[in-house]
Amino acid sequence: MRTYDGQCHCGAVRYQARTDLAAMMDCNCTNCRRRGWVLQSVPAADFRLLAGEDELTTYRFNTGRIAHLFCRHCGIQPFARGRDGEGNELVMLNVNCLEGLPVIDRSTIMHWDGLHR
Repeated sequence: MRTYDGQCHCGAVRYQARTDLAAMMDCNCTNCRRRGWVLQSVPAADFRLLAGEDELTTYRFNTGRIAHLFCRHCGIQPFARGRDGEGNELVMLNVNCLEGLPVIDRSTIMHWDGLHR
């Protein structure tokens, strides 16, 4: 486990997240596919928003259960908030927004079929 710093493009939204990046995935839903996300889920307790709460804009689609959060200045979605199947709060990190990221071997990423859920 390591603590990563993350941010939107302009830096108005900054956060820290603790993760081992062991369960990275991509999703084929219309939103994730168009954005080219690489996702990593972390428990809400392992995420800390450092700056920019008031700079975030929320977008919900499909079931509306996930709060897709965007910086209102640069439009980047650095993370999303939701709950897992047991109701636990989680944060889905946009791995591409993390600093000091190791090279990602995309062939090792799990694929989530969000399009058909």
